[in-house]
Amino acid sequence: MKIFYSSEFSRRYKRLPERIKDLAKEKEKIFREDPFDQRLKTYKLKGRYSNFWAFSVDFGYRIIFKFHGDNAVRFYAVGDHSIYKNF
Repeated sequence: MKIFYSSEFSRRYKRLPERIKDLAKEKEKIFREDPFDQRLKTYKLKGRYSNFWAFSVDFGYRIIFKFHGDNAVRFYAVGDHSIYKNF
């Protein structure tokens, strides 16, 4: 799975606590193997974000992404639940 990172994602990622960055790296490895692995709790977003998906990094943090073809995705945002208001 090829993953592209938006500039917004990169900016937000740099501001994450180190512990969350480490967890995000672990979850990304799982995601590359299977985006719907149960450990990720992947779900489709609704409303104005209905073209996007998200998966959990931990209880409070998530990554928002969109599929682009069969073997590529773009990560758009990472953060706590407030990313839905500011995304």
